[in-house]
Amino acid sequence: MRYQSILATLSLALLTLPAAAQTAAPVELRILAINDFHGNLRPPPGGIRIADPEDKTRKVMVAAGGAEYMATLVKQLSEGHKNTIFVAAGDLIGASPFLSAMFHDEPSVESLSMMGLAITSVGNHEFDEGKTELLRMQNGGCHPEDGCQGPHAFTGAKFHYLAASTVETATGKSVLPPYEIREFGGIPVAFIGLTLKETAGIVSPKGIAGLEFRDEAETVNALVPQLKAKGVEAIVVLIHQGGEPAGDYNECPGITGPIVDIVKKFDPAVDVIVSGHTHRAYVCDIDGRLVTSGDKYGTLVTAIDLKLDPATRDIVGAKAENVIVANASLARDPEQTALIDAYDKLSAPIANRPAGSVTQTLSRVPNEAGESALGDVIADAQLAATKDAKDGSAVIALTNPGGIRTDLVPKDNGAVSYGDLFASQPFRNRLVTMTLTGSQLKDMLEQQWLDPKRPRILQVSIGFSYSWDASKSFGERIMADKMTLNGKPIEPASFYRVTLNDYLAVGGDGFTVAKQGTSPQYGGYDSDALFAFFKAHGPIGPLPATRILRVN
Repeated sequence: MRYQSILATLSLALLTLPAAAQTAAPVELRILAINDFHGNLRPPPGGIRIADPEDKTRKVMVAAGGAEYMATLVKQLSEGHKNTIFVAAGDLIGASPFLSAMFHDEPSVESLSMMGLAITSVGNHEFDEGKTELLRMQNGGCHPEDGCQGPHAFTGAKFHYLAASTVETATGKSVLPPYEIREFGGIPVAFIGLTLKETAGIVSPKGIAGLEFRDEAETVNALVPQLKAKGVEAIVVLIHQGGEPAGDYNECPGITGPIVDIVKKFDPAVDVIVSGHTHRAYVCDIDGRLVTSGDKYGTLVTAIDLKLDPATRDIVGAKAENVIVANASLARDPEQTALIDAYDKLSAPIANRPAGSVTQTLSRVPNEAGESALGDVIADAQLAATKDAKDGSAVIALTNPGGIRTDLVPKDNGAVSYGDLFASQPFRNRLVTMTLTGSQLKDMLEQQWLDPKRPRILQVSIGFSYSWDASKSFGERIMADKMTLNGKPIEPASFYRVTLNDYLAVGGDGFTVAKQGTSPQYGGYDSDALFAFFKAHGPIGPLPATRILRVN
C-alpha cells in the first residue's frame, strides 16, 4: 500500500509539472558542410551566380569563396552553438588551381584542417593521383616522385576521409573507414561517407587498380543494422553524387539526377544527406529527407540545424541554409593568409611566368556539336608538341573535355600567365602518342556517347574533322565518310599517329578503344605543351568552330 501511495503521489506530481519539465529538451546540433572545394584557396573567378534579389528574373555574380573568407564564415556560423561539426562531401582536392596543384594539394588539406574540418567523404577527384596518393593525403609524408616541396613538412589531414563504397577487391574491406560516430549531448550521430559508383569510369584506371566502387544505396543500407546495433538512430550521409535543380541556391524546384533515385532507395533510418559532384547549390526535401549541396569552389557553406530527441536518440527536426562566402562582408582569417603566403612565395615565380596573350576569352563551353574555343587550342598545342618525328610523329591530337576546367580569361592587354594556363588544365597529364587505325579512331569517337545523359565530346586538333548524326543510335553516330585529315578521307585500314593524354590512353572516361593503340611514345605534360604553344604563337584567339559538325 505504501508503495502504491508513493506511486500515486509521484504520478500526481508529474501531472502538475509543466510539459517541458516532463520531457527533456531536444539536443541541438549544427552541421556546417561544403563540397567540391577543388583546391580553391583563393576566391574563384566569377564567384557565384545567383538570382538578383531585386529582380528574380535576372542573374547576378557575387564575389565569393577563398579559404581566408571561408574560415571566417565557419567561425561565425559556429558561434553560439554548443554542438557543431564541420563536414564535407568530397572533391576537396583535384582539378585545383596552380597554388594548390603544384604541391599536390597539400596546401588545401592543411587549410581545411586549420578550419576545423572533421569528416569528409571521398570524391572521384580524390583518386586523380590514385589510391596511394589519397592515403598520403590522410597520413602525410613526402610525395613519392616530387619529394617535399612545401615550406614545411606535410603531416596529412587532421580531418578523416570516409569511403564506405570503395572496396579493396582482394579483401572486401573499404579502403578507408566507412563511417564515423560522433556524440553530441550524449546522443550518437553516425556519418557515412561514400563516392559515386561511376568513379571507376572517370578516373585513371591505373590509380584505382584493385578497387571497386559499389552501389551507394546498397552500401548505406547494409551499414544501417550495424549502426543500430551500436545504439545509433541519427544517420547523416555524406555522398559525392548530386542532382540538377532549376532554382536558386536555397531552393529545389524540379531537381533531377542520380541523387533523387539514390535517396529514395536509402533505408528510412537515413535522416540527412549532404551531397556534391554536380557543382550545384540546393536545399531539398527528397522522399521526406533533407538533402543539401553547396555549389563549388568554396563559394558557399551549408548550415544544417538538427534537433535530436534524447528519448529516441533520433533526428526529429532538420533545416538548412546555404550561406554565401561573401568577400565584401567577411574579414580575412590571418592564419589562412599566412598559410597561403607561405606557399605563394614558392609558387609565384613559376605561376607568374608570362605565357603570351589572347585576343579575347577562350571559353571551355562547347557549342551544340561539342566543340569549344579553348578545346581547339589545347588540342592544337598537344599536336604541336608531338608532331615532330623525335616527339611521336603525331598527325591528330584528341583531348577530353573533363580535363579542361576553366575559361582562359585575359588580364591587362590580353596577357596570360603559366598559372592561368595551368588552371585550365590542372591535372598535369603526360602526352602519349600511339598508332590507331582509321577504324579504331572511329570506334573511339563512338564511345563519346557511352553515357547518353553526359556525352564526352573529345576536342580535336587542327586538320582533323568529322560529322556526327544525333538521330542515330549508339555506335552509329560518327559518319565515316565525313572523317577527314587535311581534307582527305580517313581510311579504315590506314594507320594514324594519335596523341592523347595518359588518362585517355589507359581508357579513362570509358574510351577503352585507346588501349588498343600500339607503339606508344610518352612525351611531356599537357600544361607544358600549352605553355610552349602560347610562347610560340600569339596573340591567340578563337578559330572558326568547323572541326566537329553535328547533323540533326
